[in-house]
Amino acid sequence: MRVFKGILIITILAFIMIFFMNSYETSCQTIEKVSDHSSKMIKLQSKSNTDSDFNKSMLGWIGLSKSELLNEFGEPERKDPSAYGYDWWVYQNGYSEYLQFGILNEKIISVYIIGDQMEYDSISIGEAYEELSDKYGFSNEVEYSDSKSSYIFRLTKEDVETSPLVKLSDDTFMQLYFDTFTKKLSSIRILKADVLLMHQPYEIVYRGSLPEAPKLNDQEWEKVENGMEKQVFDITNVMRVRQGSKPLKWENTVRKVAYNHSKDMAENNYFSHFGLDGEGLKERLAEKEVFYLSAAENIAAQYTDAPAAMEGWLNSEGHREALLSEDYTHIGVGVYRLYYTQNFLAQAL
Repeated sequence: MRVFKGILIITILAFIMIFFMNSYETSCQTIEKVSDHSSKMIKLQSKSNTDSDFNKSMLGWIGLSKSELLNEFGEPERKDPSAYGYDWWVYQNGYSEYLQFGILNEKIISVYIIGDQMEYDSISIGEAYEELSDKYGFSNEVEYSDSKSSYIFRLTKEDVETSPLVKLSDDTFMQLYFDTFTKKLSSIRILKADVLLMHQPYEIVYRGSLPEAPKLNDQEWEKVENGMEKQVFDITNVMRVRQGSKPLKWENTVRKVAYNHSKDMAENNYFSHFGLDGEGLKERLAEKEVFYLSAAENIAAQYTDAPAAMEGWLNSEGHREALLSEDYTHIGVGVYRLYYTQNFLAQAL
């Protein structure tokens, strides 16, 4: 059941490094700078305003109704459908607090949290890995069973280091995403067992059956992809500001370039910064008459969703460099199915 994850970093000096990682989430890549001139830019701004404290227990939110969520936070900034049948309700308080609540059948079934020095249930974003490991006793095996089936989640050494799994109750789990460069907690995901089983971020040994994600048509996928693009944009800026870099502005033409590359990779079954025609980022930007000072590209495939892809990029040196670099001012994000592309630009002064 294991899908191997590879990470490929390509630079303009043609230096290539390939990593293979044991996970259901596979490969991310980055291409370093290519030069040219600048382009017309469009800024996509966040409109969310969350004045309420996230004062409930994280576990306590699971199972509550969407009306209770509305009473606490009001209407979300937006509602993004996921590839797994639930909707993400997105709330953001500047770049310091970003929340996604997964809603299915009027109930909260998942919560994703990222920001700067936030504290929930005595867990703080930015808390040291060793402290949380001592508290929860991270294991390479976590068990779960229901009335019909039994499951063992098997985590690799890398899984335990980057995204250990903690069982909070009989059917609720917590994934702790760590920044392996700082060895500090980057984000938190709480989710029901059925959601975790659909996501399959770890190897699973089981007796019985696995829940399946719904089959989406093209129109449904388009809505999911659009939501994931916005999530990548939002989380990118949360991560950048947390590390001391300025937030990026949205560039819609570059979004189209990124989307076309993600779609091309998915439809032609390859994974590379260079298309089957041999053209790379520089040629793709030139085709759309995008002018810039410098540019970079991150790509990823088969990650569960946007938050998972973002944490993957953060923990890969080449991708992290592009993601957090102060050189860039604008970004375009394109997602097709579970193929993700970020294109970063430095705008001419």
